[in-house]
Amino acid sequence: MSMLTINTKSKKSSARAGILQLKHGSVRTPFFMPIATKGAVKTVDAGDLERLGAEIILSNTYHLMLRPGVEILRTAGGLHGFMGWKKPILTDSGGFQVLSLSKFRKVDEEGVGFADPVDGSRHLLTPEKSMEVQEAIGSDIAMILDDLIDYPATREQAASALERTHRWAERAKKWFSGNATEGRQLFGIVQGSTFEDLRRKAAEGMVAIGFDGYAHGGLSVGEPREESYELTSMVNEILPEDKPRYWMGAGKPEEIVEYVRRGCDMFDCVLPTRNARHGTLYIWKGEVTEPDFYEAIAITNEKYRADFSVLDPACDCPTCSTGTTRAYLRHLFSIEEPLAARLATLHNVRFYLRLMEQIRNSIESGSL
Repeated sequence: MSMLTINTKSKKSSARAGILQLKHGSVRTPFFMPIATKGAVKTVDAGDLERLGAEIILSNTYHLMLRPGVEILRTAGGLHGFMGWKKPILTDSGGFQVLSLSKFRKVDEEGVGFADPVDGSRHLLTPEKSMEVQEAIGSDIAMILDDLIDYPATREQAASALERTHRWAERAKKWFSGNATEGRQLFGIVQGSTFEDLRRKAAEGMVAIGFDGYAHGGLSVGEPREESYELTSMVNEILPEDKPRYWMGAGKPEEIVEYVRRGCDMFDCVLPTRNARHGTLYIWKGEVTEPDFYEAIAITNEKYRADFSVLDPACDCPTCSTGTTRAYLRHLFSIEEPLAARLATLHNVRFYLRLMEQIRNSIESGSL
């Protein structure tokens, strides 16, 4: 039985709005997941996230496996108990971090061997090991381990990685079916790089194996935006309508709106928090159905030195609600005050969560 209930379907696009029921609560779709990579969203705590309106967060298997480690997480009662977060959590498999962070890695049929970039210790992440670690974390949604490749990739590379991902997916599902705590869900991942026929084959293969939800993987890595949009629409036509569709790593606000239009339900991205720490902040300009509904400003620019207007009068985040001015925030960044990153992060995370609120409202009102 599907845990996704679709309450509204757009008549203008493939957008849909509903409720995803998970072990630790229900989440309104479409939704955005703030990224708590190592068990924390930098500069904010679990209470902050709840007050900002987050209903689910994302954490990372690779990092949590290395530190604090599986035994600590098990003893703490999973990541929920460890960080004090009571709502749902999604964990990615760790494959992307192995690809991007580990200098010494070896991929074979068994799994991915890599060296810890901190202490050099050697590890092997197999499809089963990834499931085991995610079980210890206690995430509501676990992701299969997939064979990631760089972009651009040759057709041969993409086809080989696709086939291995499917073999790993079957192994992951077998482990999950026999060992996972009741109520947890497992998502498959569609690969195939930017080759339309391979992505079609990947989607059909994942559906044949059967998962609780499906993710678009291996995109948002440098391919043209329009190509990514078209591949997303094509794959969504293959995926079951009653299962959630997760676009991994998207993205800029306007990209999220477009992927929602094309039928996606779930999103995550480092942009709001990473940009916040570097002084790039999102400012509302209009409704999400309008072409230019926001702008991104660099608060460290000289022009904000004596700008005593509230950061964003249209924003209801704690930073803006307490009257924080652009001049003051610029000052905090200029003196490298840690408070700057916190105020900026609260603002940007709330912007993304409110973006999803506006998207849901627009679907329900028939304007998206």
